[in-house]
Amino acid sequence: MLLLPVVLLVLDFPFFLVLLATAAAVLAFFGDVPATALHQVMFSSVDKFALLAVPFFIFAGELMARGGVSYRLVGWVTSMLGGLRGALPLTALGTTAVFSAISGSTASTVAAVGGLTYGRLREAHYSERFSSGLLVSSGAMGNLIPPSIGFILYGIAAEASIVKLFAAGIIPGIVLGAAFALTILWYLRREGEGEGRGERFSFGRFLRATREGAWSIGAPVVVLGGIYAGVFSPTEAAGVACVYALVVVVLVHREMSWIQVLESASRSMYLTAQVFVIVAAAGVFSWLLTINGVPQGLVQQVTTLELPPWAVLLAINLFLLAVGMLLDTASSILVLTPLLAPMASALGVDPVHFGVILVMNLSIGTFTPLFGINLFVGQAVFRIPLTVIYRGVMPFIVAALAALMVVTYIPELSLALPRWL
Repeated sequence: MLLLPVVLLVLDFPFFLVLLATAAAVLAFFGDVPATALHQVMFSSVDKFALLAVPFFIFAGELMARGGVSYRLVGWVTSMLGGLRGALPLTALGTTAVFSAISGSTASTVAAVGGLTYGRLREAHYSERFSSGLLVSSGAMGNLIPPSIGFILYGIAAEASIVKLFAAGIIPGIVLGAAFALTILWYLRREGEGEGRGERFSFGRFLRATREGAWSIGAPVVVLGGIYAGVFSPTEAAGVACVYALVVVVLVHREMSWIQVLESASRSMYLTAQVFVIVAAAGVFSWLLTINGVPQGLVQQVTTLELPPWAVLLAINLFLLAVGMLLDTASSILVLTPLLAPMASALGVDPVHFGVILVMNLSIGTFTPLFGINLFVGQAVFRIPLTVIYRGVMPFIVAALAALMVVTYIPELSLALPRWL
């Protein structure tokens, strides 16, 4: 179960096949359970009501990304930041935070906001390195600011409350955004790049931008407000988000035809299939780990070392950062949660807090060289060499690691809001 996955990954097999091939080999040569267990466990892994939220949120994010919502969000955030030095990069960061609350996906956030703001940053005399580094890094907030597909998958794997996980991600997401904002201000003061101060703040301009972008801004308000008010569950909220997005982009803004809606649905179906096949394969692999006592053995080994909890959490962080650079977030969450959650529980770490730690680590991994997925999304959108993006993300990685340490060792940042629910 350790050697075969490594060999298959080196041979560049798709990750779901790595998990399935390992599970099939273990059952065929070392297991004493019938082969039909493979199919039964795969089916039971995807036969969960909460997973219905995944295709709905993916579809809503696709519609919002293509339907002009990101354009209106940029205008709204810009109207609030007029007169500040570095208003444009701060606008890009703020727009990313708001769009993250709509799409719940790091890659789609980088593509939507980055495609719209990268050209503006370059026209305002910001370097390729800084512009690409900012946009690729800030997409990591998409996994923390709810609704988050990462939190949905962790909640299913750890049997934790998805509503509490959504609430737990808000303050850490703000902490990460604040760290990025400070990095922007530090960089601009050090390098002297950019257009200087933007247009002065005007209340009238802000009202016009708010009126124009009201439907776009309303998406996270409707979805999250409904969840926390108890009107609907996270899964039902995902369906509401789809209906809301359809109404906005087709009937209100009229920027998408029904043919384009079908194209977005097709793209969403493809992405959903990618996620669900990994869910099914990871379910089998996790089941094998559990029946073979691997999680319990790890907990026992860590306990015998008698390390302080802070040292174990630091080791887990380093491990998760390395994994986040190599594997996609969904696969990592589904495979590692059954292994690491019992260990965290043995240390007295709240499952909701640990979910934030795990998702935040893997989110940072999405823009960490050499293989973070957001790096490749950024390269495709901005059409610049990867080496430029690698240099650009370095200051933001340092800021993100500092924010991670704060969130890891101050649990109240994650647990304060869930305790109100």
